[in-house]
Amino acid sequence: MDFELCIDSIEEALTAKEFGLKRVELCSGLEVGGLTPSYGLISSCTEIKGPEVHVMIRPTAGGFAYSNLAFGLMQKDILGAAAGSASGVVFGILNGESRVDYQKNSALVELAKSQKLACTFHRAIDLSSNWKDDLERLIEIGFDRVLTSGGQGKAIDGIERIRQMKEAAAGRIEIMAGSGVNADNALKLAQTKVDALHFSARAVIDNSNNHGFGNNFQIDRNKIFDVLKHF
Repeated sequence: MDFELCIDSIEEALTAKEFGLKRVELCSGLEVGGLTPSYGLISSCTEIKGPEVHVMIRPTAGGFAYSNLAFGLMQKDILGAAAGSASGVVFGILNGESRVDYQKNSALVELAKSQKLACTFHRAIDLSSNWKDDLERLIEIGFDRVLTSGGQGKAIDGIERIRQMKEAAAGRIEIMAGSGVNADNALKLAQTKVDALHFSARAVIDNSNNHGFGNNFQIDRNKIFDVLKHF
């Protein structure tokens, strides 16, 4: 069982190293599900020489269908992640029918693999109108893993689909469960035999700002400890 911490700071990367975690998913904009981080943040986190750094490649918030301009930006950001010595990239593109966009995802996987980057398809799979067929598409395209909450807002509520996805994958692609993973449900989710659990560990320390600049956070070390102590 691997553990992946979703982070947006150097401090969290250092904490992930301290706890011996396998990977971090490095983002900006976690309040909107994660956006592409800066090159400076990518390179600073990889310089720590700790967990594998897998970079979110998501240019805008909202859905997962992208214009050709946004697609071009995603290609450049993958090259930026490689230049910053990342181990992998995380992305997902759907078409107008809420299905995995075979052509665009294939092009990004090919580019990423040419840079020796592992590829994770993120929770866009949870918006798919046919997850079973789309899981086969991801396998055919060459993704290494898929992050899922089982089609629900929280992974624990989608646990039956997560179990079905793990069975359908049959070892051909890693299944990682994420969204709302905590000390109370981590062990139950692990019993689906997923390959990894994905979670964040941030606590709001200041939400009094009323100018629209966002909240201040601190690392919730207790959450990391409480999740890991079950394993």
